[in-house]
Amino acid sequence: MLGIVQGLSEFLPISSSGHLVLVPWLFGWNDFADIAVKKAFDVALHLGTLIAVIGFFWRDLSSYVRDGWQYATRRRQDSTTHGRTAWLFILATIPAALVGALLDTWIDDTLGKPWLIGLSLIVFGVLLAWADNLTGSRQEDSFTTQDAWRVGIAQALALNPGTSRSGITITAARSAGFTRPAAARVSFLMSVPVIGGAVVFKLAKLVRDGVPSGFVTPMIVGVVAAAISGWLAIATLMKIVTTRSFKPFVIYRIAAGVAVLLISATTWR
Repeated sequence: MLGIVQGLSEFLPISSSGHLVLVPWLFGWNDFADIAVKKAFDVALHLGTLIAVIGFFWRDLSSYVRDGWQYATRRRQDSTTHGRTAWLFILATIPAALVGALLDTWIDDTLGKPWLIGLSLIVFGVLLAWADNLTGSRQEDSFTTQDAWRVGIAQALALNPGTSRSGITITAARSAGFTRPAAARVSFLMSVPVIGGAVVFKLAKLVRDGVPSGFVTPMIVGVVAAAISGWLAIATLMKIVTTRSFKPFVIYRIAAGVAVLLISATTWR
């Protein structure tokens, strides 16, 4: 179940980190009382979504990697724009990487409370609605250094559960004049170095600490579930944004946020 939640909410603009807190909270699940188990399962979930985005954008990523390598080693300024854009996507990961490294413990200890997640779902849902109503004609090949910093700084806000990495990066890209499909593609392609970095970082800790006893099978199930649901989420969103807006996701965010706030204000949870 958590693998499916991760896969769907990582790429749909509704916040994976927020939903991974809210779903166990709503159902009263307490599978991660041991912090080592939680961290191990995080590796599985992120690996699954990494497989999903690489699988869906395999051809595009191959082109970016090839041209990016040529741009770095040969300094071919007159080469295809993919080479320069590939490095800009990596540049855009720096703000989130720095904030995550510096505030990792503080984020875990302070953020992630259900009422904060509910509020974040609403606030950043409204921002997505605002940006989505803007006009835009830019395509991903017009991505600039300024765009990398704009979207990268926005991406750092996604470390707050309830913000949504895909949601806030799409919001930033739309506000910079990108079309809906281009904004979604920028968000998904940017997720590769972000998720890949998270997998490497957390995998190193897992290798150091070891996999919790009896947890190999659940991790494999989590990887598969997150990969399949993540691929479906990407395919669905890319199909929707070619003809429609992000309004359905905005409505869901606001409704879910209000529901979480109401539940938090009662004694039900």
